[in-house]
Amino acid sequence: MMRSVTTAAAAGLAAMLAFGPPASAADIRVLSTNALKTSLEALMPQFEKATEHKVVFVWGPAANLKTQIEKGEAFDATILTTAGIDDLVKQGKLDGATRTPLARSGIGVAVRKGASRPDISTTEAFKRALLSANSVTYVEQGASGIYLKDLFVRLGIADALKPKLKLAPTAAAEFVASGEAEIGMTQISEILPVAGADLVGPLPADIQNYTDFATAAGTSAKQSDAARSLIRFLATPDAARVMKAKGLEPSN
Repeated sequence: MMRSVTTAAAAGLAAMLAFGPPASAADIRVLSTNALKTSLEALMPQFEKATEHKVVFVWGPAANLKTQIEKGEAFDATILTTAGIDDLVKQGKLDGATRTPLARSGIGVAVRKGASRPDISTTEAFKRALLSANSVTYVEQGASGIYLKDLFVRLGIADALKPKLKLAPTAAAEFVASGEAEIGMTQISEILPVAGADLVGPLPADIQNYTDFATAAGTSAKQSDAARSLIRFLATPDAARVMKAKGLEPSN
């Protein structure tokens, strides 16, 4: 399945570049949220082969990367939450003309591969699963973690969960896979690629939260033309199909 999807993406990229190769190859420095990591890793070989550009990624939680940009981090393009992108456009850090919606991701629940899967079919079942678990994890500064902290307060279980919390440094699914925590919550797109973790399912619909992601070029980008070429590629239907295969949904 993935081979046919990535092949289609390569064909779409070839069509996009039908007017000829770039005048010169460039190193494109991209600050990107972890939520799109596996999608971008699947897409970049085709882009790099067709354009001769090289894409150098700096991965991290969207909130942390946004702070780095605000502090003057050098970059050519960034992929963050849509809210983060819009705020940086207002600050003059990003070129609003290049702002491009990419995808959205819902929050999922993960357990270690082969472990018993708790019932999370309803909000009450989800609450029972967390309260029954020995340990629970999420990334505190990640887009999902910020939402979950407020959700636990609204559900009335924040205090009960405090002794169980083992905050993951970067990847909640990997934290679960290593046995550091029994249940983890993060973007579904960050659970699927982790071999040692199983996706139990998405949060119940009435408490689900979708995070929209977008991209834009930096106003001080050294490789602005190359960055724009990358953004155009990421906006193609073929690239969207790869993202869907990796657990992302079309952005609204």
